[in-house]
Amino acid sequence: MNLRLDIRNESRRRSVVRRDSLQRLGERICAGEAVEGEAELSVLYCTDSAIRELNRDYRDKNEPTDVLSFEQDGPGVVRVLGDIVISMDTVDRRCGGDTNAMRAEVRLLFCHGLLHLLGYDHHNRAERERMAAKQAAYLGIPAEAAWPVEA
Repeated sequence: MNLRLDIRNESRRRSVVRRDSLQRLGERICAGEAVEGEAELSVLYCTDSAIRELNRDYRDKNEPTDVLSFEQDGPGVVRVLGDIVISMDTVDRRCGGDTNAMRAEVRLLFCHGLLHLLGYDHHNRAERERMAAKQAAYLGIPAEAAWPVEA
């Protein structure tokens, strides 16, 4: 499994983005979910105002959120998994500016977004528990720590 990761940072937080960490995590998740061959994934770090616009335009929710996923699967040699958008303003606020906590939160949101792109959702309790268990396993953390605060 070979994952191409395209990261773009449009936020004011530069020191939080750890490409190598997300690359390894993305490859572990894809391997665990039986994604074969080459795959491509883009990640955008943005502000609350930017994610609010996307949330409004695509989900009819006029409020910022922590993470959004947009599936982009289509024909081709490389499987395009989609786009993950993470609000660094929300991450910063949630973590009180602590860089290590922010890195862990970004990894959690990245994992959550990627699982959405691979077909997981959390519309009911069973789906939420399954997704939380997957996140915990891939991140190596307890299940109760594997669910975003604003799920």
